[in-house]
Amino acid sequence: MLGDIVTRCLLLLFGYAYPAFECFKSIENNRVEKEELRFWCQYWVIIAILTICERIGDTFVSWLPMYGEIKLALFICLWYPKTKGTGYIYETLLRPFVTRHETDIERKLLELRARAWDFALYYWQNCTDLGQSAFFQVLEYLTAQPGKFSGKRAKKASKYEPSAPPAPPGLISELPSMSKHKNKK
Repeated sequence: MLGDIVTRCLLLLFGYAYPAFECFKSIENNRVEKEELRFWCQYWVIIAILTICERIGDTFVSWLPMYGEIKLALFICLWYPKTKGTGYIYETLLRPFVTRHETDIERKLLELRARAWDFALYYWQNCTDLGQSAFFQVLEYLTAQPGKFSGKRAKKASKYEPSAPPAPPGLISELPSMSKHKNKK
């Protein structure tokens, strides 16, 4: 458990925070080097693809022993100056695959984007309808409960007075005074 937390912290530090800071320094440098920016763009493309694949296949891979440590080593290998794994993976695996399938990928992404908008609108409409009907059901239930809410207030207000039904107006003068009962106690 503790090892997993340490591995996750190191992964965030060396897989995301340090590369993000180096990328920031490259951008803010007065004389920006094109190759350095290209390297960090390639790194973030690879990290994005790995993150997407991990989210999809996490249940199949995350149970492997030392999975977090292997992932941490891969991330460090990608940006470490002596290995420069980003360039190798990008040039030998990613670039040939994407250039070969670029039109198909772009077409599917456009279809997915159009469907995502329709999907979002459909579920927005259904959720608002469901939420509205649930809200009115709760209100109907609360209004059907007699005296639950007003009864508590009335009891709190008349805490020290006896709870008796109100007397008819003609009998009020015949009731004994409350001050006599208070003095006897």
